[in-house]
Amino acid sequence: MIRTLGAFLTTFLAGVMISAFAAEPTPDFSVKTKSIEASVVLDAKIKADPALAANCLAEGKKWAEKNRADADKERKQDPELFRNGPWTMERKYETRSVVDGRYVSIVRGDCEYTGGAHPNSSSDTILWDRSAGKRISIRPFFNETADNGPTLKAMRQGVIASLAAEKKKRGAEGMDASAIEAIEPKLLKIGPVSLAPSTEDGRSSGLTFHYSPYAVGSYAEGEYIAFVPWETLKPYLTPEGARIFGGARPKDDEERPQ
Repeated sequence: MIRTLGAFLTTFLAGVMISAFAAEPTPDFSVKTKSIEASVVLDAKIKADPALAANCLAEGKKWAEKNRADADKERKQDPELFRNGPWTMERKYETRSVVDGRYVSIVRGDCEYTGGAHPNSSSDTILWDRSAGKRISIRPFFNETADNGPTLKAMRQGVIASLAAEKKKRGAEGMDASAIEAIEPKLLKIGPVSLAPSTEDGRSSGLTFHYSPYAVGSYAEGEYIAFVPWETLKPYLTPEGARIFGGARPKDDEERPQ
């Protein structure tokens, strides 16, 4: 009986471990030294587009190599900081949406642990134009995107309203003045932006803004995603913007964990 139970537990635990490893995607690039273990992962949709995959992977490799150089230098100067092991870092590129078969929004997530009280994570976004074969901004979708102009002011107002609603939903403290002030009506200061998916195939329901832990709340609150529906921005759209925006935000996207 004991032998049978032991064999069962061994088989069960082995199965759990295999499943856990299987769930982790194989890195598309990795670095492993005494100072650092870093990996770069692209999702399947990105890898299906050779030009996009090459662009993301080149950036990811550059990021990993820079961190390796930094870790090696740090370890040489102060080996005691690495007594519990090397720095660990991971960068993931994940498809957020594909609009009109042309515009691909990607969320680039970084997670790192360098021996502090806890790991740190951050997010940024990429907008890829398949037709042009390059990264672009959201400028082509709006008539004007001047700093402190009407478009960015409307975006900022929508972002703050969305964040306030999400904080209330979580039971977190409201937005403090410094966090509000940090979200500026400027394209490079308002926050990483992506095209949100839509209930209408091939279109976007609006813009989502991705804020890492600490950006608009405490570390414990985690990441925040603010959503601004396309209707809010309708007065400012170019013909191309009017063509790609439409529909509503899917319920499963709205309710997905942040």
